[in-house]
Amino acid sequence: MGIRNIITPTCLLCYCLILLVTPILSAGVNPQKPNIILINVDDLGWKDLGFMGSAYYETPNIDRLAGQGMVFYQAYAAAANCAPSRACMMSGRNTPSHGVYTVDNSERGNSKTRKIIPTPNRDFLPDSLYTLAAMLKDNGYTNGTFGKWHINEDPLQHGFHVNVGGSHRGNPGSGGYFSPYKIDFIENGPDGEYLTDRLTEEAIHFVRANKEKPFFLYLPFYSVHTPIMGKPELIETFAGKQGTKGQDRPDYAAMVASVDQNVGKLMAVVDELNLADNTLVIFTSDNGGIRDISYQTPLRAGKGSYYEGGIRVPLVMRWPGNIQAGSKTDFPVTNLDFFPTLKSIISAEVPAAEQLEGIDLNPVFRKQPMAERAIYWHFPIYLQAYNPKEDGGRDPLFRTRPGSVIRKGKWKLHHYFEDGDYELYNLEEDPGEKHNLAQSQVEIRNQMIDLLESWRLEVNAPVPGQANPLYDKAFEMNLIKQKLNEK
Repeated sequence: MGIRNIITPTCLLCYCLILLVTPILSAGVNPQKPNIILINVDDLGWKDLGFMGSAYYETPNIDRLAGQGMVFYQAYAAAANCAPSRACMMSGRNTPSHGVYTVDNSERGNSKTRKIIPTPNRDFLPDSLYTLAAMLKDNGYTNGTFGKWHINEDPLQHGFHVNVGGSHRGNPGSGGYFSPYKIDFIENGPDGEYLTDRLTEEAIHFVRANKEKPFFLYLPFYSVHTPIMGKPELIETFAGKQGTKGQDRPDYAAMVASVDQNVGKLMAVVDELNLADNTLVIFTSDNGGIRDISYQTPLRAGKGSYYEGGIRVPLVMRWPGNIQAGSKTDFPVTNLDFFPTLKSIISAEVPAAEQLEGIDLNPVFRKQPMAERAIYWHFPIYLQAYNPKEDGGRDPLFRTRPGSVIRKGKWKLHHYFEDGDYELYNLEEDPGEKHNLAQSQVEIRNQMIDLLESWRLEVNAPVPGQANPLYDKAFEMNLIKQKLNEK
């Protein structure tokens, strides 16, 4: 009887504990809502990091982060330049859904060289769209952004509690990487203080202040956007280092090194506060690098182009216990996938009207088989060239002309609206998009065209076709010859 009296309450206690623990275990390895750190570097190229293959740039801290998480070798921005990429990432919606296609005017370049009237551009993300930050705020997160925002006047209007340095501005201005600063929502530091350092200090203060509750830290550095301005001591370090063609600028290398140093500082604080195991870290870039500054060989072109060099970006995700350290994937992903992935992780709801256009990447984290899916880009506007001899674009006048792009599996199709032309590439064999197979792989081309046209109808994507009365073919041809013959 004594034994029965002892066992019975013990069993009841065990049973109660099982009931309490079972929901926690079924939720996954990490039952708490994780802190989220999203580091978005501006204009950092796909190959501008040590772990991505650069022998010139030095990024030991980011390389270490890559070794602790998963590297996505075929990651993309949803657009090839700053504002639309950020609008896509924050809204989870592709460009036709919000109308942000570029920065400022869609009628870029000389009016006599534009064959059609481009679609008007929207400067800011519509207030009606539910953002990633708003979702996290509604689910108990404290949100802070430190750096470049670029998709409306103030990120506090889109779900953030704290904002340092973020507004409509797309770059820090001439000389603006050193205090006194020329951006909004920031107090000047000591003369000569470096902006990348300052933004990281503010971010670290935010982490320390919110360590006891779930937080979302968005750290969109202004670096490595122009003007190219590195810290003098770092420029000197790289001045004597041998580079390779297209990756040999000490001032740019100094900017990359500063980003790396500051990522290291932030990660050290996360470790110090014992937050690493419950923190998902995402490191990426908003679009491809500027080819005139840094080559992304073997990828073609750079920022502003829808060839691979303009949209392929570095991407690392670290989440101990949920993402295997040292893992890698070639599954194609885009920054449109961040929103649905985080939504799934925290079991959030979004308004029924919000149709997120990315996918949940949690199965990728677990190395589960994923169905092949199509990825789309839509750019019904013009974007003029940076450097005609270096850009690697379709012609020397524009980084891209109005068109759409689709990738599915190894195949990538470009459709240009001015002349109805198509380019088809096999990215497995030709990542540099040098060999157009549109005429030799007709069946694949037509399948891709059907998918692209169906998607445009589904999302109501505008396809401009009205002739531009100012277009002058002779002027255009002469200007192209002039650009090609310039030294």
